[in-house]
Amino acid sequence: MSASTGKSVRRPDDGPPKPFNGVKVFSATMAPERDGLGEKITNWLRAHPNCEVVDTIVTQSSDEAFHCLAITLFYWEKPKT
Repeated sequence: MSASTGKSVRRPDDGPPKPFNGVKVFSATMAPERDGLGEKITNWLRAHPNCEVVDTIVTQSSDEAFHCLAITLFYWEKPKT
């Protein structure tokens, strides 16, 4: 954990932990939602220019009927001045 008030993320062989103070999860189950997930993330990033993404985790899960895609962004939100 860094000296900041945020948490940190570290995966093997990634170097030192990366501090973060926010997490945003985008998920979709149906095909049309999955197709639009990238645009949804892009729009969120544009609307939050004070957030610097420091790590991303992509998770896929499936059963017989559904395929779920989740994209988790760990970010550092800079103080608003």
